[in-house]
Amino acid sequence: MAERSTAAVDVADNSGDEPLTAQADQSTADGVAKNRERDTDTDEAQGSGGTDGPGKASPPELHSGHKLARRYRLEDCVTRLDGFSSWRAVDEKLRRAVGVHVLPADHARARSVLAAARSSALLGDPRFVQVLDAVEENDLVYVVHEWLPDATELSTLLASGPLEVYEAYQMVTQVSAAMAAAHREGLAHLRLNPNAVLRTSSGQWRIRGLAVNAALRGISSDTPQRTDTEAIGALLYAALTQRWPYESDAYGLTGLPKDVGLIAPDQVRAGVHRGLSELTMRALANNGATASRHESACTTPEELVKAIGEMPRIRPPEPSFTAPPDYQRTTYQQGTYGRPAQHPGATQPVPTPPPPLQSRTGKALKWAVSALLIAALGLGSWQLADALMDQGNKSEDTNQTQTTDGGDDDKSPTQPASRPIAIAGVHDFDPLGSDGENPRDIDNIYDNDPSSYWQTSWYSSSDFGRLKSGVGVILDLGKVQDVGKVTITFVGDTSVELRAASGDTGSAPMALESYAQVAEGAGTSVTLKPGESLKARYLLVWLTNLPKQVDDGQFRGRIADVKVSS
Repeated sequence: MAERSTAAVDVADNSGDEPLTAQADQSTADGVAKNRERDTDTDEAQGSGGTDGPGKASPPELHSGHKLARRYRLEDCVTRLDGFSSWRAVDEKLRRAVGVHVLPADHARARSVLAAARSSALLGDPRFVQVLDAVEENDLVYVVHEWLPDATELSTLLASGPLEVYEAYQMVTQVSAAMAAAHREGLAHLRLNPNAVLRTSSGQWRIRGLAVNAALRGISSDTPQRTDTEAIGALLYAALTQRWPYESDAYGLTGLPKDVGLIAPDQVRAGVHRGLSELTMRALANNGATASRHESACTTPEELVKAIGEMPRIRPPEPSFTAPPDYQRTTYQQGTYGRPAQHPGATQPVPTPPPPLQSRTGKALKWAVSALLIAALGLGSWQLADALMDQGNKSEDTNQTQTTDGGDDDKSPTQPASRPIAIAGVHDFDPLGSDGENPRDIDNIYDNDPSSYWQTSWYSSSDFGRLKSGVGVILDLGKVQDVGKVTITFVGDTSVELRAASGDTGSAPMALESYAQVAEGAGTSVTLKPGESLKARYLLVWLTNLPKQVDDGQFRGRIADVKVSS
């Protein structure tokens, strides 16, 4: 399938102008810009084409305090370059910080910026900084996006040194999966650099400027997937070595020595993880030389995701605990507060402990405690004797019990008979993804036909390619009912959890946190019984580990039948 990029839609022909090079005197970061650096994202550094602005469109006359749409108040100018400007602003309607790109409506790239912003907003993937508004008004075009005050750019993180192995692994895993999802929707970034990748305070990685940053600068590519894949390789190279994998310096990082060529990260810095070093070389364009194993190069983010899934998982480091300092008594605790300090060598008198309680209250308390102890001992002796007598009576009546003809069986308590519960409806549940899990086949799991089944999407490994913790199906029982067990028939050995939503909310909750785990199991035929009495209307069958299917060799879950009973 031919690749297509919507990062720069209908970009005007600006071949007569100067190329965008490192002459820019400020950072082009469109969010948090702590270090103002030169824009060094040139053709050589990124492998993508770019052209300068038309020159005839002057930047709009804006200033701090200016309002757009009587709502967005501009605060700080982060970038002023090539006919457009980027600002930190305040959305006075929602009282939150936002980022804003502004350019004249007659700018040659205004149409492509609007198209790119609207395409990016339709993606709605939380791994990307979201576009909130894209408007043409009063001879201005402006794009409003999220502002993440708790996020830190990768370039800032690398200023203090390379990332830890687990952090670099998480960064490349999350960024590759996000870009693979974007390219499936026909969107490319084309300016994926350390200023565009952010780590939040919760440890998640976010990407900003999808399609929009490239459209602002007129950047396009005939091979957008290869361009973004190489950019991810450069990010991983920088994260492992604190060096930029090209001869030019960029983003506060020193480039490689001239006339040396592209060398593997583990040859630049000692202690680099071998698997991540080889993955970096597979992503970068290096004339076919990938690493010592000479594996095939990754040309798309999807191939990069698959290569990461084939690597051994890198575990997070063990938490380190520091021993608490030795306990030291303070002067106040030693009972000398407000007294003159003793001379060195002077012997401290040992305080005499107070005498036992001798007051009337103390005597009464001792008598009360004694009385309670005597009463407890007497009660315990009586209960023990009563239990021994009952045991003797039962022994004497053993023969009678054995010859009973069952006439009194109806007096013993019986468990209520289990009955089947009809399933009113089922739908797929994929809260950690964006494309669903084959909803068209969902009815096959309760059609009483064991030969038909519902199946998940395919993944590169049994743990969902490390993209998500699971997927599942939601069972609607029609009303709140007593649930005794759920029996599930799988195609292949599958690990599963049974989760339940509390009460009847009227509609099935769409957040995983709304379902509490009540049972778990694994196998091809699994019976899940809640440990306690369960009343619920919505049940979630949550798959946590997938089998490798024999017919297509892919990792995917298949549910042939589900039955619920009380």
